[in-house]
Amino acid sequence: MKKIFAIVSSLFLVSIVTAKAEIGIGISGAVHSFDASGSETTRSSGQINKGTHSETTAVPEVFFEILGDNGGALGLSYIPTRDVGSKSRSDSNTDGDTGTYTAKAELDNVVSLYADMPLGSVLGSTMYLKAGLQHVEIVTLESLNSGSAYPNKSVMGVNAGLGFKGDIPYGNNLYYKGELTYTDFKSYEAESQGNKLSADLDDTAARLSIGSKF
Repeated sequence: MKKIFAIVSSLFLVSIVTAKAEIGIGISGAVHSFDASGSETTRSSGQINKGTHSETTAVPEVFFEILGDNGGALGLSYIPTRDVGSKSRSDSNTDGDTGTYTAKAELDNVVSLYADMPLGSVLGSTMYLKAGLQHVEIVTLESLNSGSAYPNKSVMGVNAGLGFKGDIPYGNNLYYKGELTYTDFKSYEAESQGNKLSADLDDTAARLSIGSKF
């Protein structure tokens, strides 16, 4: 992860080195498609239960950027919470009682550090490559028939994408951004009362942003 951070920082320095820089602040609306897969190993029998789940949701976010006059940018975005959905199945505990097992989680305090690296001008807009790091706290909200509960954990992700940006005509220093990104998060691994859980999460997002330059 440290190597990836160094690469993002280096690409940023290459893309935004300029005699002039501005500040950009704005809001984004994004449609996220989450794909989660995981497995749980039970303590009593060693049985491995596997599952997958996909969820699509619209999420707002805010961002702050340092802008270069060549179209490059270094930014920080923040989302308070992302719900990644839930999934249920029938399960039996150690006493042989059958109940409902509901796996549910949300992502809290989603913070992304990213760099926009300009690729050139297309139809009056600047095309850019986006690369960055993302931090999330996975908050587990599961209801388990076994009585156990898995801990909340912070994980890191790496994202990359392609976008277009440009000034809004007569917009009084307003600008727009449109992009498609993919984020691969580090695996979540935890243990509770002898049960072991491993889960992977990916996120594909289409995002439209409006910002103001200062």
